Amino acid sequence: MGCGTLGGMRGASYSSFGGPITVGELAEPVADAAGAVIEVRATGICRSDWHGWQGHDADISVFPHVPGHEFAGVVVDVGADVARWRPGDRVAVPFIAGCGTCVFCLAGEAQVCPDQTQPGFTHWGSFAERVAVHHADFNLVALPDSVDFDTGAALGCRFTTAYRAVVDQGRAGSGDIVAVYGCGGVGISAIMIAEALGARAVGIDPRPEARRIATDAGAAAVFDPSEAHDGLLLLDPYGPHVSIDAVGSPRVVADAVSVVRRGGRHVQVGLLPQPSAFGDVTAGRVVAHEIAIIGSHGIAPAGLEGVLGLVASGDLQPDRLIGERVALADGVDVLTKLETEPALGMTVITEF
Repeated sequence: MGCGTLGGMRGASYSSFGGPITVGELAEPVADAAGAVIEVRATGICRSDWHGWQGHDADISVFPHVPGHEFAGVVVDVGADVARWRPGDRVAVPFIAGCGTCVFCLAGEAQVCPDQTQPGFTHWGSFAERVAVHHADFNLVALPDSVDFDTGAALGCRFTTAYRAVVDQGRAGSGDIVAVYGCGGVGISAIMIAEALGARAVGIDPRPEARRIATDAGAAAVFDPSEAHDGLLLLDPYGPHVSIDAVGSPRVVADAVSVVRRGGRHVQVGLLPQPSAFGDVTAGRVVAHEIAIIGSHGIAPAGLEGVLGLVASGDLQPDRLIGERVALADGVDVLTKLETEPALGMTVITEF
């Protein structure tokens, strides 16, 4: 999927890992035959974007690069082979775009498609006025009129990622204890979803204000990491049924696996900085207690449609995750400071 004339749209880009992210005029994206171009009305700022900027994602190899992968907007152009979408359609987009034809996509598992593309990683992303999406008929999802663009952006990565982590991969049920490490966007989403299922969510975060937000989101208990191990065992001497790393930290993985119950499940959502960064996980405990360590990457378009239905009905309210709505330049500032000043809740760029 190529780009058109330079100077066609406003966006944010960087030309080296860890280098300056500048806002300026960029080339317009162009839809290929099966693709579409979306006018971005809202895009979230995610820690995965920070990891990409730092060089932790091998898919980013061509510069300049535009970050951003959780967005909602309006179709402005489609390729000649696109049948389902027309300019003016309101859409949300899973951050993983499947090819639509492989055995994984046909089985409804596009999030593990071997030929997947990801705006903001494999090609330019949504920190711009417009963004291109491959295989539009397969990947775009209609955004109901009752769901605003800000909420659609909140669903694009964090909320849907948390939904798959808690429901599909963690298999949390009513009465289960779900320990959520990291009360940012994904973590708070996971707490809300776990509570909606009747589980008891526990938020773990070093920041008092983040723990307060977790309590407001419905967490049954919150702990500082230094108190989490003992606190979780006080809630249930066997430990939590499910633990979720929504941070991406070797220390968190080790802590979570050390406390999850026998036969429990640890779900890894946060990206770890190196392939071997699973910390001091006690392998003997994993084997002897039959603890499952499960990855959770994202959600397929069909799954996003299901979540949108819950949002449209009012059963889930992801807009509660949104802490700030900012302009593009301010959003760049938020992104570059995510490691030292992690945002509370979700920050959404709504002005370009």
